[in-house]
Amino acid sequence: MIKKLILSILILLGGAAVLFFVVKSEPKLNSNFETEKSFFKNHPFRLGLDLSGGSHLTYKADVSSVEAGQVDDSMAALRDVIERRVNLFGVSEPVVQVQGGSFISGGENKLIVDLPGVTDVDQAIEMIGQTPLLEFRIEKPQNEEEPQEATVDEDGNVTLNVDSLFAPTELTGRYLERASLEFDPNTREPRVSLQFDDTGAKLFAGITKANIGKMVAIYLDGAPISTPVVNEEIPNGQAVISGNFTPAEAKQLVGRLNSGALPVPITLLSKQTVGAILGETAVLAGVQAAIIGFILVALFLILWYRLPGLLAAVSLVIFISIMLALFKLIPVTLSAAGIAGFIISMGIAVDANVLIFERLKEEMRAGKNISDAVSAGFSRAWFSIRDSNISSLLTAIILFWFGTSLIKGFALTLGLGVLVSMFSAIVITRMFLSVFRFKNEGLLAKFLFSSGISK
Repeated sequence: MIKKLILSILILLGGAAVLFFVVKSEPKLNSNFETEKSFFKNHPFRLGLDLSGGSHLTYKADVSSVEAGQVDDSMAALRDVIERRVNLFGVSEPVVQVQGGSFISGGENKLIVDLPGVTDVDQAIEMIGQTPLLEFRIEKPQNEEEPQEATVDEDGNVTLNVDSLFAPTELTGRYLERASLEFDPNTREPRVSLQFDDTGAKLFAGITKANIGKMVAIYLDGAPISTPVVNEEIPNGQAVISGNFTPAEAKQLVGRLNSGALPVPITLLSKQTVGAILGETAVLAGVQAAIIGFILVALFLILWYRLPGLLAAVSLVIFISIMLALFKLIPVTLSAAGIAGFIISMGIAVDANVLIFERLKEEMRAGKNISDAVSAGFSRAWFSIRDSNISSLLTAIILFWFGTSLIKGFALTLGLGVLVSMFSAIVITRMFLSVFRFKNEGLLAKFLFSSGISK
């Protein structure tokens, strides 16, 4: 009993430490002791566009080199790449939309990006710009009548414009399957190996076959980074980018390419910071409602289930602390939908405790002592809790797998809540209850483990 009591105290202290970590903040108070900032601003969680605002960016997509029948596919690929770049875990809930070249958009293909919680527009632009544009260009046919572009500096040195020597091809980053870091076996210099998909491999084979003995330039973000000479046809869809790379630069380039190379170039048209859709008043009202709801649920548990209800309320506090800590550590973007998933998971946690306590009451009515009734109550309630939580978890997985970014936020918080609620109900509440063992189950013991208005 002493070991279990010590363990219970450690769990309480651990929950208190987690809660302190989560809510640690420095709110500024005026002379009337009124908080100047709202709850979420005092507690640095990552919030969705509807709660905290963010950045709104509009890009123009250059599809001039894309065939008319492939424009929609290229724009869809562009949207997927940008969304994958800024939404690595599917929880930051960016809104990435494609606007076709209609009369409303002025005949231009546009990409609309809303980034929640990113109020620094320059930071938002940097997030998008980290995704490189990969291109392969071939030598233009030499024409003596066509003058080549050149620039002359102050010292009279003539520099030939390299771009005028090469013509674009259909092979771009949209056909890249993966990139990897390797080292030249002779010079030991770092280089980047590229592997194209089936379509890209066919295009690359055709380009190398038609340009044997000529240069094929590899462009990254509009600048040539490698101009190798083709010695033979390369049918396996593998290319190598070599240059004056340091290992760190090559590794960074591999990471950027694997995160998604832009299938078409984009140009920033407009940028602005948008405010919260719901506003601080709605957010603060939601937090107050959640606190009042928790207090009412805790009072119901204590008044109806007495000592087990009190322990369940403490377990629920630990559940909330763990969930808030996970929201910050992952981190999870809390939109209105995400908060709804969190609140539903709180209800699931309470539901598990209610099932356990009702089973406990049945065992005590059958004549078992408190210790045996607690053990039997958890054992009999486990199957119902398991089945209901598995159903909820499967629902969350399906929503996360097939849903959009907004639905994914709801599904993630719901799934995390289901897992943590099982731990809090089965492990923490049971540990607390097992501490209370009465040698003589008199009136006090029966009162503490009775429920409602019964004695």
